[in-house]
Amino acid sequence: MKATALTHKHIELGAKIVPFAGYDMPVQYEGVNIEHEVVRTGVGVFDVSHMGEFLLKGENALALIQKVTTNDASKLYDGRAQYTCMPNNDGGIVDDLLVYRISELEYLLVVNASNIKKDWDWISSHNTFGVEMIDISDSMSLLAVQGPKATETLQKLTDVNLSEVKYYHFTKGVFAGVDNVILSATGYTGSGGFELYVPNEVAEKVWDAVFEAGAEFNIKPIGLAARDTLRLEMGFCLYGNDINDTTSPLEAGLGWITKFTKDFVNSENLKAQKEAGVKRKLVGFELLERGIPRHDYIIVDKDDKEIGIVTSGTMAPSLKKPIGMGYVLKEFATEGSEIFIKVRKKNIPAKVVKFPFK
Repeated sequence: MKATALTHKHIELGAKIVPFAGYDMPVQYEGVNIEHEVVRTGVGVFDVSHMGEFLLKGENALALIQKVTTNDASKLYDGRAQYTCMPNNDGGIVDDLLVYRISELEYLLVVNASNIKKDWDWISSHNTFGVEMIDISDSMSLLAVQGPKATETLQKLTDVNLSEVKYYHFTKGVFAGVDNVILSATGYTGSGGFELYVPNEVAEKVWDAVFEAGAEFNIKPIGLAARDTLRLEMGFCLYGNDINDTTSPLEAGLGWITKFTKDFVNSENLKAQKEAGVKRKLVGFELLERGIPRHDYIIVDKDDKEIGIVTSGTMAPSLKKPIGMGYVLKEFATEGSEIFIKVRKKNIPAKVVKFPFK
């Protein structure tokens, strides 16, 4: 297993360490529910340095990105980030990712930790444009400082006016005495905050500075388990659970990042799918009785006929009720539809609800 530049910090803090995407990662410190609420009400810090970062440089960097991603990266400008995905040739998704436009000739792609090699090989296979590609994943650390007190905490450490950095925008500046830190108004929690991209050699310095700045707000380290419950309450997809090599972006509710104003990998087939209509859709649901939906549990109708499968589920810490996501036949995908989740040998009634969960 690889270690991040901060793994020793997590061990010192008493984190439960688990293998994840080839790294030893902190899954929790004090407990999932406590950490979840810290992010919803105050400020918490995630070490997500296992994520992958690729730099794409050159006159044709945009052309390559346009080829391999579904969203329209031509809409980006310096300091703007975009959520997108890379389709494969079979109607599924290679990965979902963020694209940052650093300049007209340089872009940063941030990909999921478990897909770094797969994504690199996939993009490389389509690089007929002579684009310079640099994998900086092993040299970068990434801290996600999230929660309603995140901006106030981080503002103490920089002269950049963070309140002026809009959602899905970023800037570079001096932070905690470190030059050229990327300060990105992004995150995976739905509670606001920033993600900080820093070289490994200064990661501990930045981590310590953030915790000192957030002490008055009772800042805490947060593990991957709470990261999962936080994103699930928002209805954010997790690669490997809710989207994968077999799920179409249109089935997954990612039509909003699938732009047919350009040609991209498999765009003709996806366009045909959009015109014909998908046969299944990713939905959110809440259980109406006790029980917890788990990944791969079967979804059935009132007659016990299989109509889908659960992709993610939990007892939502903020909402105090069991929620989940899953694919169902499109006739069951409308809000309010009655479905049943097979929990052990019992069919638990549930209803389809809109994202984010409430």
